[in-house]
Amino acid sequence: MNLPNKLTMFRVILILPFCFFLMTDFCGEASKWIALGIFIVASLTDLLDGKIARKYNLVTTFGKFMDPLADKLLVSAAMIALIELKRIPAWVVIVIISREFIISGFRLIAAQKNVVIAAGYIGKFKTTFQMIMICLMIADIEEIRVVTLVVMYVALALTIISLMDYLIRNRKVMRDEQ
Repeated sequence: MNLPNKLTMFRVILILPFCFFLMTDFCGEASKWIALGIFIVASLTDLLDGKIARKYNLVTTFGKFMDPLADKLLVSAAMIALIELKRIPAWVVIVIISREFIISGFRLIAAQKNVVIAAGYIGKFKTTFQMIMICLMIADIEEIRVVTLVVMYVALALTIISLMDYLIRNRKVMRDEQ
């Protein structure tokens, strides 16, 4: 297993301690800050594994499959936990996770037709705003709740826009003919 794939698996492994510290008071007030630190480290591994894989030509089938899955698992786990903590409305999470299922299904169809679909810039902005949103919601700082709310709505808008962009740019994949 190469380094980028190890980083991807490390990100998956970090989900458990992240959720543990986010959802418990095991370390008192420090628990949320530990969870935030774990989430930031996990998010940075996403950036790092892709850069290393591309720079050193270490792109693998496993990595192509697991990297986006690891991201979805991390973000989904965080947002579902944040629903429980009453920091994000469930409907926002439903929209965001639904987009991920739609894109994943779309990628499966494309893969069956031997079409590789690269992530677009809007999707990268969407991911960045979702990560920032999650960090702000974990921190739960009273003085910046309005900023957190604005970032949530920007992340939500980018989620919808990136879905529409993705589907429009790749509409040929949905045709029956290859």
